[in-house]
Amino acid sequence: MVRATTLFAATAALALNAHAESMYSKNSAVVQITGMDYDRVIAKSNYTSIVEFYAPWCGHCKNLKPAYETAAKSLAGIAKVAAVNCDEEMNKPFCGKMGVQGFPTLKIVRPGKKPGKPTVEDYQGPRSAKGIVDAVKDKVPNIVKRVNDKNLDEWLQGNKDTAKAILFSEKGIVSATLRALAIDFAGVVSVAQIKKSEKAAVEKYGITDFPSLVLIPAGSDTPIKHQGKADKAAMVEFLSQVAPPNPDCPPAKEKKSKAKKDTKKESKSSSKFAKASASHKSADSSSAAASATDETVEEPVVPTESPDPNVKDGDTPNPIEIPVEEAKPTIPLVAEAAELQSMCLTEQSKTCILALLPKDESSDTATTAIASLASIHKKYDASGSHLFPFVAVSSTNPLAASLTTELGLGSADEVHLIATNGKRAWYKKYSGSSFGADAVEQWVDAIRMGEGKKEKLADSLLVASEKPSSKEETPGHNEL
Repeated sequence: MVRATTLFAATAALALNAHAESMYSKNSAVVQITGMDYDRVIAKSNYTSIVEFYAPWCGHCKNLKPAYETAAKSLAGIAKVAAVNCDEEMNKPFCGKMGVQGFPTLKIVRPGKKPGKPTVEDYQGPRSAKGIVDAVKDKVPNIVKRVNDKNLDEWLQGNKDTAKAILFSEKGIVSATLRALAIDFAGVVSVAQIKKSEKAAVEKYGITDFPSLVLIPAGSDTPIKHQGKADKAAMVEFLSQVAPPNPDCPPAKEKKSKAKKDTKKESKSSSKFAKASASHKSADSSSAAASATDETVEEPVVPTESPDPNVKDGDTPNPIEIPVEEAKPTIPLVAEAAELQSMCLTEQSKTCILALLPKDESSDTATTAIASLASIHKKYDASGSHLFPFVAVSSTNPLAASLTTELGLGSADEVHLIATNGKRAWYKKYSGSSFGADAVEQWVDAIRMGEGKKEKLADSLLVASEKPSSKEETPGHNEL
């Protein structure tokens, strides 16, 4: 069993310090901290954190809560998601010191070059779970070594007294999860990533499945293959057989009598914060609350600016408005065979991306796949680059079963992504294990560039069609 020294292990009890009016319960994925906890739990931690400074009476804070808790669950094992109740008297000096002048204020804290001296920056992205997750993942330090066939032996020979772990992956990008795993075992286990295309390394370790994690104990040439799930907890447990992971943060110390402080400085920051807090509370009590929605989370989206929370002494600040979320981008859901044929399965059809959905179209996997495709298409549309159509195919569509069977896609209870081109009679399956936007976009880019092997599309899946006139052509669609 993994020791309770991994990420967040030492912070579970912190919720007990929360004020009765705290927005986050002790069972929440959000870690409730106080100003006294911050230095030990956040500033001296090895991990990237995001900290929300809030007040329980703040309507905008309450609206942010569902998205913030969703972000905390998505970032579990990767980064810390914490919150400070600035309405508590004991926290007001600290909130003032941190420059909090409006609610909610979010700050990303990441380890600096010197222990206990982190880099702190305001989070100015969208007040949504996805925006928060993307921004925090981007700030997780990367100490994972990128290894290939040419430098593998050199890397293995270096630091022979240190155990080594290699993740064999189809991706070239180092995920936030692997970066966090490397931080867990920094100085204990050297972590590297090798792409599937590095044939010599793949053959050397007999890798057939991707991703695969291999552990090489110190002083040994015999690899140990990870047989469990490719998730953070399982990988931590696997590597723990050679050494325990690094502690999350320094252990709590018993309270001692404090030396004299610069009370004037603390009083000034506390007074300044109190003025802003009181004024903000008054204004917020009469403002209409903006709605914030929970959402499925996976990879990147372009951030937008948050409202400016700055408040000058003596001014009555406007409440910080959480921007109303735009309607989530989506793709057409097609339930009729004729409609799907006319869009993508005629002898003149160009490239289409089809998402074949399971019966449970609201499942996490289906929702993530649809959200990823929609966000990718929206990004290209916004940049003026038009992509081929993305279509969600309902399980009730008669052609869904035909496509699944004819193309040998597997279970109809799973999500399947395929690219089709009726005019050239080919299709290409998405073989990734994750439907996050990053992974799916890499696959889409490969299709756009004409890369990768394509399979023959069965004639039985196509219907005859007159060649569309130039007016009927969708402008900008790529012909591959």
